[in-house]
Amino acid sequence: MLSSEEVGVERKLLKLSEVGQVLGIGRSMVYELVARGELPSVRIGRCIRVSSESLEKWVKERETAELKGNTDG
Repeated sequence: MLSSEEVGVERKLLKLSEVGQVLGIGRSMVYELVARGELPSVRIGRCIRVSSESLEKWVKERETAELKGNTDG
């Protein structure tokens, strides 16, 4: 069976360990962000996933907030 990379399909939902790799932070920090409700997530049974779209939006919101915070000084 072909993997999603071989077929060229982009996965919509990421494992928390994958989110950590994308953000360059540890898996436990990702779990903390999800537990505090800061990072939007989806539960499928016992699995927790973050949509790639939500992750992108979340990062952009933080970039915008950071820029606004730097211009207030």
